[in-house]
Amino acid sequence: MHHLKLSWLLCVATAFVSSVGAQVRDLPRAEPESVGMSSERLGRIATTLRDDVAARKIPGAVLLVARQGKVVQYEAIGKLDPAAGDAPMTKDAIFRIYSMSKPITSVTAMMLVEEGKLKLDDPVAKYIPSFANVKVGVEKANPADGKATLELVAPRRPMTVQDLLRHTSGLTYGFFGSSLVKTAYNDAKVFAEDAPNAVVADKLAALPLAYQPGTTWDYSHSTDVLGRVIEVVTGKSLYQTEKERLLDPLGLPDTAFHVADAAQFRRVAEPFANDRSFGVGAEFFDPRHAVKYESGGGGMVSTAMEYARFLQMMLNGGTLDGKRYLSPKTVGYMTSDHLGSAIATTPLYLPGPGYGFGLGFAVRRTSGEAAHPAEAGTYFWGGAGGTYFWVDPKTDLFVVLMLQSPKERVHYRTLLHDMVYAAVMK
Repeated sequence: MHHLKLSWLLCVATAFVSSVGAQVRDLPRAEPESVGMSSERLGRIATTLRDDVAARKIPGAVLLVARQGKVVQYEAIGKLDPAAGDAPMTKDAIFRIYSMSKPITSVTAMMLVEEGKLKLDDPVAKYIPSFANVKVGVEKANPADGKATLELVAPRRPMTVQDLLRHTSGLTYGFFGSSLVKTAYNDAKVFAEDAPNAVVADKLAALPLAYQPGTTWDYSHSTDVLGRVIEVVTGKSLYQTEKERLLDPLGLPDTAFHVADAAQFRRVAEPFANDRSFGVGAEFFDPRHAVKYESGGGGMVSTAMEYARFLQMMLNGGTLDGKRYLSPKTVGYMTSDHLGSAIATTPLYLPGPGYGFGLGFAVRRTSGEAAHPAEAGTYFWGGAGGTYFWVDPKTDLFVVLMLQSPKERVHYRTLLHDMVYAAVMK
């Protein structure tokens, strides 16, 4: 009897510790006014989102606003899955974050740089030999009929790890634009068959580059290739490396390349049935199935609070809860502009006016120019499915929006900037 009582007490104690541990994973909360923000004005944002849910502009969303290390707004609004009844959106809903995977992969790479296991000026071919033979596709008009043809020429310099981090590798995405190189990407159906990162990287190396390495910013599979570089350096899968070095220490159990526990499938947020596409051949993936391909550029899922912990670590200069992941100097280097005036940008320049690009993030160059407020030094990125974040070090503020609506993703980015800064009182 004594042993049974002792066992019961141990179970209760373990459950209590686990519960406390789960609570500790949340960032601390505060009233907005205590950190110089207006409760009333933040409330306008939630009202706007609720009105948009009622008007069926979006199915639902989770919004998190934090300042001075404290969460001042954290709300779940609307429905979790518009096709599955009236189940409400929950704060712990799991979202496909698509390109918000890129900052996680980029931070993991820079942790290896800090350890001397990787250098930014290393040629990519040092880690992935197939990239030693890559060619650049140059469009030229056929003299006979004037139709464009693709000539393959040698790169003037090797593609580097820095190029992968800042999207100046010459790689591209097939679903943005109609150039011959982008058409070649679509025709190659690189991702038609689920394959490991090593296979995908070799397939990409066999395609022509859209630009000479180091000359042009073009949104691309660069971070996917970076994920394979990480695998070669560590001898582990991308997820294993991220899990061991970043995700587990930060307390991000739901940030992964799929939802492994079937009991958690009910937490997956879904878009409207008519809003599941964001480009040629680009449809929402089902995170309930494990995949061989771990896309460092767009394959992850996460929750609002988990991503907020990642951003708070960055805003803190590379540390959270007493553990250091990066040095403040490395964080500052990553969130500085790496394009300057020498690197060209494409007509579809996703960072937008007033922004350059760092190592995994768009970086605001000036407080003006862009059509929404933010201080110079602010960095951001978003996902094709509708998720978005920005970090403003000068204001000591960051925002996470989790949303599954490709059609509305750009609208809410500007709207949130306008309304969040309207709530900053000092």
